Amino acid sequence: MLYLRDLNYHPPATPTAILKSINLELAPQSMGLAIGPSGSGKSTLLEILAGLSESTSGKVLWRDRELIADDLQQLSGLVFQFPERHFCGSTILEELRLGHPELGSQRVREALTEVGLEHLSLNTSPNSLSGGQQRRLALAVQLIRQPPLLLLDEPTAGLDWSMRRQLVNLLAKLKSHWTLFVVTHDAGDLLSIADKCWTLDRGELKSVDPATLKSAEQRSPGEFPVTSS
Repeated sequence: MLYLRDLNYHPPATPTAILKSINLELAPQSMGLAIGPSGSGKSTLLEILAGLSESTSGKVLWRDRELIADDLQQLSGLVFQFPERHFCGSTILEELRLGHPELGSQRVREALTEVGLEHLSLNTSPNSLSGGQQRRLALAVQLIRQPPLLLLDEPTAGLDWSMRRQLVNLLAKLKSHWTLFVVTHDAGDLLSIADKCWTLDRGELKSVDPATLKSAEQRSPGEFPVTSS
């Protein structure tokens, strides 16, 4: 179980806090979806959960154990927005083994199978893949580490409707084995597979029923009732 307790992030250089008293609970093998506009604090929240930034106050707990940044780096795998821009390997094999040269071919193949890329040659260049395949490869890069928690920043951004649907189907499959926490400004098809939803606006997180958001999306596609105070 992932818990956030009164999490705040207020760098000295900013006049107001970026995250304000964030509280949430997310069960294992489920998907949580936080929806908010640009500048709402979504990426900052992911960076804290990934151990890349430290909160000003509050706690992050996993199964009742409080975690520091180093622990979070081991617990979670973060897939950035447009992850294909961060590829460094000249082949799929190189990309998957970056930082993990000891990984055997079986582990590599298992990771590719998880994301539906097992048919590709390991010598294929990541830059030659389609947009949807590149997103899948970015997921495999994290899955090969076997982190309990997967963090995704705008996973469907820039994809056409067909690739979006394929990626949503993949995430639905992955949440049977991993805990997923996704942030986005446009939930779209992600709502259909979310177990818990929150809106995030000006650093304030509020729980909302996924069915309520789905109903709002059907009435006004792309618009969600983001609360503020």
